[in-house]
Amino acid sequence: MRAVLVDTSNGDGPEALVWAETATPVPAADEVLVEVTAAGVNRADLMQRRGLYPPPPGASEILGLECSGRVAEVGAEVTGWQVGDACVALLAGGGCAEAVAVPAGQLLPPPPGVDLVTAAGVVEVAATVVSNLDESRLVAGETLLVHGGAGGIGTFALQYAHQLGATVVATAGSDEKVAHCLDHGADHALRYDIDVDGEDWVARVQALGGADVILDPIGAKYLGDHVRLLRRGGRLVTIGMQGGRKGELDLAALLGRNASVTARGLRGRPVAEKAAICAALTERVWPMIGDGRIRSAPTTLVPMPDAAQAHRRLESGESLGKIVLTLD
Repeated sequence: MRAVLVDTSNGDGPEALVWAETATPVPAADEVLVEVTAAGVNRADLMQRRGLYPPPPGASEILGLECSGRVAEVGAEVTGWQVGDACVALLAGGGCAEAVAVPAGQLLPPPPGVDLVTAAGVVEVAATVVSNLDESRLVAGETLLVHGGAGGIGTFALQYAHQLGATVVATAGSDEKVAHCLDHGADHALRYDIDVDGEDWVARVQALGGADVILDPIGAKYLGDHVRLLRRGGRLVTIGMQGGRKGELDLAALLGRNASVTARGLRGRPVAEKAAICAALTERVWPMIGDGRIRSAPTTLVPMPDAAQAHRRLESGESLGKIVLTLD
């Protein structure tokens, strides 16, 4: 088969990505082999390309944390799936290829009414948002702050939190993206890159009363600001490190708010935990997509052999919604 591989002799930029032959995976007894139709692109792929986010032990070193396709082979212990079934998959790696082996518990039917190509960009963001907001116990009447509200995770998080009955505050980097956030469930959307009436985004969130839960893909850069924005009993949930991995934490400010800071990844979780998350998506979230309460993010399509183009676009910060790599 062919796959998107990282050739480190070309450096760690997008030019390191090559479309090349590699071994076709053989599914274990509890796995399914999926013939890939499309694969979502995530910031974790950019980090892995740069050598900053290696796959968990035993996982494929091929990029790709989510894909869609059809079942090509079923392991001896797998039930409920047949060759030819349409599916989406939550992966620890391997999605940017013509085929990938997936633990059966991490395989889901496509969301109702969503075509296979668009569906490739849904499962990883949905799993990330739902697992983290469930574990942070976001409930109706609370306020959620989401950064990057116009990206894949942001677009889903705004809508899902809105369905939970939360007040949703989003940040974005352009007027177009602010409008996108307001159209996808945000009660307030703020430009993080400009001051308004002399106030930056932090002051404007403070004026709104702060936040009970902050879904944070930035990390160190905003750590101090985030702690100051937490309400009493607030929860800061770090899911990324776009703004650095080491910051200074004011424990007194945290204690004064009876607040907490957690960091939660999805990729390295045990298979059983991922299977439970996927089951929750099928039961609770797919119906919301099916009846239109949650809409898929705008999707930019790039042929999989041109993965470098997709990485450049995501790194530029200009992309709205999701980028999906497609195979004919």
